[in-house]
Amino acid sequence: MTGPHTGTPDTPLRVGLVGYGLAGSVFHAPLIAATEGLALDTVVTSNEERRAQARAEFPDVRLAAGPDELFARADELDLVVIASPNKTHVPLATAALKAGLPVVVDKPVAGTAAEARGLAALAEERGLLLSVFQNRRWDNDFLTLRRLLADGELGEVWRFESRFERWRPRPKGGWRESGDPAEIGGLLYDLGSHVVDQALVLFGPVTQVYAESVIRRAGAEADDDTFLALTHANGVRSHLYVSSTAAQLGPRFRVLGSRAGYVKYGLDPQEAALREGRRPGPDGWGAEDESLWGRLGAGESPVTGGGSPVPTLPGDYPAYYAAVAAALREGAPNPVTAQEAAAALDVLEAARRSARDGVAVTL
Repeated sequence: MTGPHTGTPDTPLRVGLVGYGLAGSVFHAPLIAATEGLALDTVVTSNEERRAQARAEFPDVRLAAGPDELFARADELDLVVIASPNKTHVPLATAALKAGLPVVVDKPVAGTAAEARGLAALAEERGLLLSVFQNRRWDNDFLTLRRLLADGELGEVWRFESRFERWRPRPKGGWRESGDPAEIGGLLYDLGSHVVDQALVLFGPVTQVYAESVIRRAGAEADDDTFLALTHANGVRSHLYVSSTAAQLGPRFRVLGSRAGYVKYGLDPQEAALREGRRPGPDGWGAEDESLWGRLGAGESPVTGGGSPVPTLPGDYPAYYAAVAAALREGAPNPVTAQEAAAALDVLEAARRSARDGVAVTL
């Protein structure tokens, strides 16, 4: 599906970006600006400091105080990217689609799977692209693991362990840590959106979910230490950990198969690079130092020299927006559909019920 304004090869698609906090300024704006065929046209934020930041980083960008101002000139835009707080995703995506604009929404696309499917239905009815920014499908370690699986290096996979752990013993505050259900905060829906999406991409649909979700830190209001155990329809078991209270960080991936296992420590370097103000380019973007390569082998711990180092493929967040541009211009596949995001939300909702009731939930 495409939008009504697909431009020409010589005219970039004009992008309106709603929100210029962490997601908007660190991830979306730099990636949009780095993508051939896209141009950051307008940034929506009412915060004066963020308006000044956007103007300094992108001197030609237009500024709007609110999304209504953006939607009022929908005919001047080709894509809207929603990088505002979680609770605004559904109403803003709805408004953008009704204004006739294709939409990219940051994860989680909605608070419930039903809302995500409702958005997907609206987009289909209007013949518009609706894509979800699941950027960690383009993490270096995930791309490497996908290649190992495609090559059959692990044999039959039995267990997938994925950790997104941090050591943040004091809450930072803000809506992401709010206990108000309307804010859709907490790690289950934040980092959990990533690890669940990755598990589904790798191993397919889930039949059962068990979860433990805890608030550990004094003064915290939302879950900050959560574990999910997923049973996939194909028999793979995924154990997923998201935490702000991990004093010692485990491996990012530990994947065990009938032939070998793959263990990988450390985070993809792209977020740190973007936070430092570096921008995607042809020279080594997403590359990782050899000392951080994962190891593949059987019978011994990587710490004691077991296995062989596996060169990590470069991370490639720019590939997401390149795919969005191709979808709009050429009708290429949507890189992440709302239906895929809804399937992940089915798992997150089941995890929330499981943690609350202390039972496994069958999907």
